Amino acid sequence: MDDALPILEYLPNSFREPGEQEYINFLWDAFASNYEHEKYQFAMLPYHMLYMSFVYFSVWQIKLMRPRDFENASIFVPQKERDILRATSPFTFSIVNERSVFRFLKLIGCEDQHTGSFAKLVDVRNELAHSNGLINCRDQRSADQRIDQVMRQVRAIQSHMTPLLHECLTQFLVESCAEGDGMQYDNPEDQIRELLVHKHYFSLKDIEACQSFDVEVLAAKPHFETMKAMFEQFVAMYPAEVAG
Repeated sequence: MDDALPILEYLPNSFREPGEQEYINFLWDAFASNYEHEKYQFAMLPYHMLYMSFVYFSVWQIKLMRPRDFENASIFVPQKERDILRATSPFTFSIVNERSVFRFLKLIGCEDQHTGSFAKLVDVRNELAHSNGLINCRDQRSADQRIDQVMRQVRAIQSHMTPLLHECLTQFLVESCAEGDGMQYDNPEDQIRELLVHKHYFSLKDIEACQSFDVEVLAAKPHFETMKAMFEQFVAMYPAEVAG
């Protein structure tokens, strides 16, 4: 089961609503309990839901950072367009057909072959969830293979998310260090925690990706020294052994 644990590093470090954290904890507990009791077929159902939750949080970050592109892409789900544009939670995207939601990942450079691989896990899940009289995942080896499939897709999606996460960090630094109302909190740590990590549902892997950002690319921008200090504060708040 140790191979399944890393998925938690790709899920938010903090949540806007207590119920969201409770839901993720519930899914993990359901997976762990069934896995430990060798009910592997049932264990993989909540694990797939953790995977889809990761996808929804990624789509949420796309919605926040590229609103115009997201709005244009939403026309391809016309029956749900209004709901997803007005979404107040990443879990709102669960109303979209699971296969369709992967199309939003094209906004971060994923091609059809990528989204097809991501969506294939939906078919794998359906084989387990339907009452077809078959036990398709009856032993630990089979379960571990499926966990490996999920984690490979999670890592692939995360790799495509890195440029967007750097855009998010850049926007945060520029806006926070601008003259006037840039700082909404007296304490820089609160500014980072609330307006960067918390607002965007950053995971430990998101934080890790942002810590690799070369802040020197912003050297020509106004208030660079202030931005650099803010970035260093961000790195100090989340040491590598915690964020990675």
